Amino acid sequence: MQRGLTGYYKTLSVAGETVRAFVPHPLPPRPSLEFDSRRQRLLEEATLSLGRLDSVTLLLSEPDLFLYAYVRREAVLSSQIEGTQSSLAHLLLFELEEAPGVPLDDVTEVSNYVAALDHGLNRLKGGFPLCNRLLREMHRILLSRGRGSGQSPGEFRRTQNWIGGTRPGNAHFVPPPPDVLEDCLSDFERFLHDETLPYPTLVRAALAHVQFETIHPFLDGNGRIGRLLIAFILHHEGVLQRPLLYLSLYFKQHRREYYRLLDVVRFEGDWEAWLDFFLEGVIQTARNAVTTAQRLVMLFKEDTQKIQMSKLGVNSALRVFNALCARPVLSLPELVRRTGLTFPTAAKGVDVLIRLNIVRELTGRKRNRIFAYDSYVALLNEGTEPV
Repeated sequence: MQRGLTGYYKTLSVAGETVRAFVPHPLPPRPSLEFDSRRQRLLEEATLSLGRLDSVTLLLSEPDLFLYAYVRREAVLSSQIEGTQSSLAHLLLFELEEAPGVPLDDVTEVSNYVAALDHGLNRLKGGFPLCNRLLREMHRILLSRGRGSGQSPGEFRRTQNWIGGTRPGNAHFVPPPPDVLEDCLSDFERFLHDETLPYPTLVRAALAHVQFETIHPFLDGNGRIGRLLIAFILHHEGVLQRPLLYLSLYFKQHRREYYRLLDVVRFEGDWEAWLDFFLEGVIQTARNAVTTAQRLVMLFKEDTQKIQMSKLGVNSALRVFNALCARPVLSLPELVRRTGLTFPTAAKGVDVLIRLNIVRELTGRKRNRIFAYDSYVALLNEGTEPV
């Protein structure tokens, strides 16, 4: 449905130029969203896909191991959309203090993303509400180090920003000016907590993401926080027990259509076109996550059997292998710490895994060696090639 402009323009002067900034109307959309039979089927299919994703953790003996790796994969993808060239391997190496030489600026941004996500999850787990304050806290961590650290971490902007172009005067889109930002964000928070809305959580997450990106409340990091917001709404509302739905890969693969539909909502009021795109993304992403979890279970099972059948120091090799299932890139000292084995015994266990082509040494050095569970990293790497 084309409702027309979903906000109003406010004219202001920025750096001597007259600029029209867009101020969105509060959610929910008016008139209400239309659900024809096709859209209703999409919603039902997306809801079922989320249910399968939520239950997939039952396949895993330790679901948090999957969450650890999957969150890092998402951090890489979401940061790549913002222009970083870091890879999952870079991040895993960066998290080892013994592993210098990774591209520091890019990987620091990705590491910050993981820390911001972890902080938000811990706050929600402790009963803190999903609110503007939590978004500011996460933003403070997101921009705490590296590029963007000078862009007012943890604070809503007090100056005008813009999207595309070199200045507000030639920008593709100019978000609300600072003097109306507080009202926009108050309305946004009320929408997040409004229990009277006739829409399911999945639809509210779709609406909230567009509204947040339109408000663009921070000087930097809006895209990453806005993408996290989707997973946090679903998790906070109990749709997902663990926050395993991340749409960054889908948005990365369809980025031109993604940005086009944000404009379609703003300037034509066609929320339904965006919702269809969003629900398709949920379906694809949830299915892919389930498949990834199933493939990991099979990989762990096959490699465990390979170790057991080798009869080559099975006990120590299995303990080293289990440590690498938890953290697929580790140094030998870290393997010693995690397994409780002596240094020589852990080294023998690693050698068994290398001989079985399960593990690969990354540095080529004789000392301070680092080992990767190659197939595990490769599986998670699918789709994370730098843009």
